[in-house]
Amino acid sequence: MVSNGTEAVRTESLVRHYKLGQSIIRAIDGVSLTIKKGDFTALLGASGSGKSTLMNLIAGLDHPTSGSIVVEGKELAKLESGQLAQYRRHTVGMVFQSFNLVPTMTLVENVELPMRFAEVDRGERRTRVEEALRSVGLSGRLEHRPSEMSGGEQQRAALARALVNRPKILLADEPTGNLDSKTGTEIMELIRGLNREIGMTVIIVTHERPLAERYANRLIFLGDGKLLGESANTPGGTQ
Repeated sequence: MVSNGTEAVRTESLVRHYKLGQSIIRAIDGVSLTIKKGDFTALLGASGSGKSTLMNLIAGLDHPTSGSIVVEGKELAKLESGQLAQYRRHTVGMVFQSFNLVPTMTLVENVELPMRFAEVDRGERRTRVEEALRSVGLSGRLEHRPSEMSGGEQQRAALARALVNRPKILLADEPTGNLDSKTGTEIMELIRGLNREIGMTVIIVTHERPLAERYANRLIFLGDGKLLGESANTPGGTQ
């Protein structure tokens, strides 16, 4: 399957099943969809609907059982482990509900980590770290450790870390789940700014429809591993 130049993500009959004892868990069960470059897409559904599994497949963290998934022109199922590692370093950036910062590292060291894996030149790393932290409003916290920061600051740091390798797609799995509403709004405004100002494709997983309708221009509804429907959305307004 070949993706055209306007598509960020395209899946065809995508399936991911897991064996649990004698049972088969149909986490993703024949999903076909297209997400265009520059879209701000929300994946919506209840717990167990397949949202996070689909996100992990897009991120290259999991392999499909069958079907195909093409992201930025790369058919992920055909990539070898080294190619997948390169894909995760350069094509996608991920933000999680739980921040996933290394507690013993300073903010600079946490944000620099993806560039060390990507073998970015040492001389360039500090400049890019400072640029990423400035973009999320954390220029004054460079030498702090996660335990010295609020939840909102930790999520900002996680966002900076996701952006430091300049990915084409930002994947955010329940990015406001551990934050109060005011701090969650600040994080979502930062993400929306990236989408609007530099045209970054954004895909978020959420179970909160009001949040999705406030920020996303595309809503995709999942249930029991299947695509239930999708709709265009006017962010900040009603459908």
